[in-house]
Amino acid sequence: MPLIVVTTSPRVAPGLLSHRAWQALSEGPVHTAVPDHPHLPYLAEAGVAVEVVTPDPAALVRRAQDGTVVWLEADEALMRSIGHAAVVLEDPPVIEVVPGSYDLPGARLLDLVAVMDRLRTSCPWDAEQTHESLAPYLIEEAYEVLETIEEGDRGALREELGDLLLQVAFHARVAQDRAGDPDGSGFDIDDVAAGIVDKLVRRHPHVFAAVQVDGAEEVSDNWETIKAAERAAKSGGDAGSAVDGVPMGQPALSLAAQLLRRAERVGSPADPPAEGLGGRLFELVRQAHAEGLDPEAELRAAARVYRDRIRAGESALRGAVAGQEPSGR
Repeated sequence: MPLIVVTTSPRVAPGLLSHRAWQALSEGPVHTAVPDHPHLPYLAEAGVAVEVVTPDPAALVRRAQDGTVVWLEADEALMRSIGHAAVVLEDPPVIEVVPGSYDLPGARLLDLVAVMDRLRTSCPWDAEQTHESLAPYLIEEAYEVLETIEEGDRGALREELGDLLLQVAFHARVAQDRAGDPDGSGFDIDDVAAGIVDKLVRRHPHVFAAVQVDGAEEVSDNWETIKAAERAAKSGGDAGSAVDGVPMGQPALSLAAQLLRRAERVGSPADPPAEGLGGRLFELVRQAHAEGLDPEAELRAAARVYRDRIRAGESALRGAVAGQEPSGR
């Protein structure tokens, strides 16, 4: 006879179970060690009686030798104990694990939302943060992500993306506290996700609608056309300027490069400034743009080489100094 262990995901709505799980729950007496298990009301509604008991792996295994026993929810430690109890028996029962529900892709984001909510309400530091106080961390984390990409450190990239994702969740949780404000400035993480989903669908009609495109260049052209229509809709029909929305607080090389790209798309006749050091730097950005290069990335790459040369020089200098020191007696 088997011992059937039914597992569920806390990130799936309670009451939603696989067909095999419902079958298993009707094959024998059901026990659990979780008195507030979220599925219990739904099982009771379906006529499945569940007894809450203290887990005794050895007793469970022995009972399963005589008839089917169903256990609802077992962590890794309990499963290991059940396995140890079964292996010492001369005629151990079959132990079957039945997943009652599975995580969908992105399910762990629900954990992030729950953790962020707990921190916001229980941690004094997290509770007092504002959009303004968090802004430096957002910039810092974005640059750390960029550094891992440029250095090709894919392991670090995963971690740094998590840190950046935390900033998004944090800002959304701060905004959630304004949900009842009369100015309507409150929103939550679902509003953030809904906004970007709607935007992506709207700007990809060749994927989500019947528009036909011929290559990535046409996709880019359509993207810009749709963005222009969005700007016009927001301003009541006025298409505005091609440089509307360009963040002026970004690094200067990136800013100049983005302005040049915007001007090129609309065929703007504006000439870049030519006076002083700023004008000469802008001309270098224009040259990089003409060559298809990212001036910010190019300068960072040169800066990394320069940093490594400084370190090498310091190491050589320390070695030379150490070689000149008199040896001890």
